[in-house]
Amino acid sequence: MPGRHVTDHQMRLFMKLRQEHTTEVAAAKASISRATAYRIEKKPQLPSQTKKTRERRRPDPLAHIFDAEVVPLLKAAPGIRAVAVFEEMLRRHPELSEGVRRTMERRIRSWRAVHGEEQEVIFRQIHEPGRLGLSDFTDMNEIGITIAGQPLDHLLYHFRLAYSGFEHAHVVLGGESFVALAEGLQNALWFLGGAPLYHRSDSLSAAFRNLDADAKDDLTRRYAELCAHYQMTPTRNNKGIAHENGSIESSHGHLKNSIRDALLMRGTRDFDDLDAYRGFIDEIVSRRNARYGKRIDAERAALQPLPGTRSSDFEEVVVRVSRSGGFTLRKVFYTVPSRLIGHRLRVRMFDDRLDVFIGGTHLMTLRRGRGHASGKHDQVVDYRHVIHSLRKKPMALLQLVYRDKLFPRQEYRRAFEILLDRLSHKQACKITVELLALAHDRGCEHELAGRLRKILDAGDLPDIVKLRTFFAPDPARLPTVNVHLASLNGYEALIDTRHTGDAA
Repeated sequence: MPGRHVTDHQMRLFMKLRQEHTTEVAAAKASISRATAYRIEKKPQLPSQTKKTRERRRPDPLAHIFDAEVVPLLKAAPGIRAVAVFEEMLRRHPELSEGVRRTMERRIRSWRAVHGEEQEVIFRQIHEPGRLGLSDFTDMNEIGITIAGQPLDHLLYHFRLAYSGFEHAHVVLGGESFVALAEGLQNALWFLGGAPLYHRSDSLSAAFRNLDADAKDDLTRRYAELCAHYQMTPTRNNKGIAHENGSIESSHGHLKNSIRDALLMRGTRDFDDLDAYRGFIDEIVSRRNARYGKRIDAERAALQPLPGTRSSDFEEVVVRVSRSGGFTLRKVFYTVPSRLIGHRLRVRMFDDRLDVFIGGTHLMTLRRGRGHASGKHDQVVDYRHVIHSLRKKPMALLQLVYRDKLFPRQEYRRAFEILLDRLSHKQACKITVELLALAHDRGCEHELAGRLRKILDAGDLPDIVKLRTFFAPDPARLPTVNVHLASLNGYEALIDTRHTGDAA
């Protein structure tokens, strides 16, 4: 067969060389034999064009069912998976071998390429600097982060500039919400020093869940006002169409992989506190941004200038402090100093905290709690708010609704449980309340917890008298204050001077 051992490339090279050289010379330069060269001149056809189709070496195992049964099934249910079709054919024809699965999948794929439905086309976009910023949330529970040994249920708010790839990530303790979006977005914009022309988010379906029509309209209005404050045009991708937010959806996976790698090198997924974990995330994002430093600097120049101040990134509500020494907000009870009982307070709700005001005066910042998914209420309790009243009624501790949240550290809870087991309820409550009062009065919560751990590990019970003595101020460290009294003669001289002046 002409050209049987010649490649298409050799034949094309020979034909090109033949235009300027003799047959022998062109054949030598193309690395083919002279006989092959003469055969090519007689029949100039590429080897790939003369190759015969390989015939089947064994009978087609699907010949009797593919056109008769598989094709009608594919036409009736266009979206059906190939593996489901295979399992149905096995049910109908038990004589089929398990080994024909790949053959059927390839045959179905080939059939769909010719006869299947049209698929949705993704249109790749050209991104211009300063034009588009994107926001989205991603679940982080699969990573398995713990804070002081306790699992951290959280999301990451993720912002990205489409052109330069700049990223910002913010740890979100609650679910998707406008507050989390507003805080994370504004942190990103103020770090950048500018705002893009357009801001795209998902449909915020999670933020709208369980809201009535008025609340949904209010959320939509607040989102529009946030974007207007930064002169950004708000856009949203269609619900369930992830690739419309593809510039950040794919980045979720890359960021999570970077976090996983950093955790493996760190050797542990546990952090001492939330601030340490947030610093860890910030460091990873900074490393990723460093790779695109020049593009980010170029895009910064194209961003719109920021307004003079930030917009609201909180919800504000008014609450009333009850006789229980606190207020309930979003299925969470918060304690406050008892002097506020009966007062109305303004509370600004951020994603991770509450700022509490009376009038225009900021009183305190409380950690934000979350109601349970089951509907059960939660409590955020500071024992220092109620300890003075609890000392008057120590037995109230026994059946206190928020008793478990009252103990500031595990050692105090452990001490109470051991005291209950070995003493009367009255004695156990009395000693435990006095331990909390000692921690408050002497400012030794951490040190007292360490002392209690040693006492309990030794099998002993805490002695409140000895502990008061142990944590009493050291007389040797008290400063010596010498008071020098002025002589009374000095006052008499002043009085005489005043009288002399009046007489004159």
